Amino acid sequence: MKSQSLDFRQIEWWIVTTAFLAIILFNLFGFNPGFYETSAHEIFRYVSRLAIPLVLYIAFHLVHMVLIPKYQREQKAALPIIFTVLIGAASLIICAILAYQSELVRAPFPSFYLGVVGIYACYLIGAYILEQALTPPRLRDFQIYNIVRLAVAYLFCILFLIQVMRITNPGPLIIFGMVVPGLILLGLYHYYFIYQNKLAGKIKRARWFNWGLMAVILFVFFLIAVDAYRGEEIFFLGGLPTVAFLQVVLFPLATLIFKKIDSYVGKISTLTNQVDHGNASMDFLRSQINPHFLFNALNTLYASSLIENADKTADGIQKLGDMMRFMLHENQLPRIPLSREIDYLRNYLDLQMLRFGSQSNLELDIQIQDGACQGDIAPMLLIPFVENAFKHGISAKEKSWIRLNLRCISGSVHLDLVNSVHPEKPVAEKSREESGIGLENVKSRLGLLYPDRHQLSIISNDSDFFVHLSVQIHS
Repeated sequence: MKSQSLDFRQIEWWIVTTAFLAIILFNLFGFNPGFYETSAHEIFRYVSRLAIPLVLYIAFHLVHMVLIPKYQREQKAALPIIFTVLIGAASLIICAILAYQSELVRAPFPSFYLGVVGIYACYLIGAYILEQALTPPRLRDFQIYNIVRLAVAYLFCILFLIQVMRITNPGPLIIFGMVVPGLILLGLYHYYFIYQNKLAGKIKRARWFNWGLMAVILFVFFLIAVDAYRGEEIFFLGGLPTVAFLQVVLFPLATLIFKKIDSYVGKISTLTNQVDHGNASMDFLRSQINPHFLFNALNTLYASSLIENADKTADGIQKLGDMMRFMLHENQLPRIPLSREIDYLRNYLDLQMLRFGSQSNLELDIQIQDGACQGDIAPMLLIPFVENAFKHGISAKEKSWIRLNLRCISGSVHLDLVNSVHPEKPVAEKSREESGIGLENVKSRLGLLYPDRHQLSIISNDSDFFVHLSVQIHS
């Protein structure tokens, strides 16, 4: 409740749905006309009491759950506004005809409809103001916002029930205005004074709070019964059943709910610890990848400075500086622009060309099609495969090749990489072991970051080492 906002659209829908259901049920059973003994007008009046709230509810559902989310997704106001006006006009006409013809209202225009629309509009405005005033960064977390907005949503539901009193009886208002708040207060009392004491092993204190509340309730009913007509019935048919309901139904049900909530909170805490452990693992894996290449690049620059002119060495040092800045800053971010990852890859390839560019037995085919590469990606996902190709795909004596194809298609990045294999290299066994660690690291990161949004295929034979990587990225 602190870390994020509640899904208020669903909460509002459930509150309003419950209120309309209460209205329809009370109208259904509270105004039963007796179809065989009443006039056609009374039957029409009875049907109108059922049809009007149903029309209002359908209009609310279409606007609140369909049109407003459509506008928020597409940011195009024309169609939602047009459909809202049409729905409002249609529901107004139907409610006006039913209410006036059934004599639920005296004027042709149903004033309660205007009141309902006004209450809904005021709630939307109030919800927007609360979101702007009580959410981060203005406040530290969402707790105050969630509590206040829940209270405001319930208050507007009470105002709505007051507004539609002309087409129903006081039953829904009594339930939402008195019974539900009373049950909530009793549930909170049970949680903080009875349930929590039982969890802490303070059974005696929990019993005192429990039976103390029962004594207060019976005493209140006794005071009411003293000066009331037929007070005995009030006490015995009101006070005692209330105590029995609390002890047999409400408190046991509340205890069961609280235990379920504690169980879910425990599971969430466990999952949070697992996520934190996964983040720590990713940080460790990333730290394993970074220094390994830095030392290789420095060795390459050192060798290049001995055999090449100063301009080429200076260019290599500049590219290495760009790469070091990337690893010190952007590599610590969870997501970076894909273009920056490709820039880093280009710098890596340029540095490797300083080392191997003059080698006649090496065939390089590098194709990077980055015109459509947009969106964000986790850093250092591509380099380990390319580094592995240069480390194990080049021989000083035998023909070697590295073929790289990088492209972006429909919100995903694709890397195809083939390099030659030279198993007879003197340090092959040790190098393969180090390479395996690097590739396992990036596999672990892919599994943690893109569990269902990546494909990785690695195929090796006596002459080729093939890698295909596809990752769905965020635009």
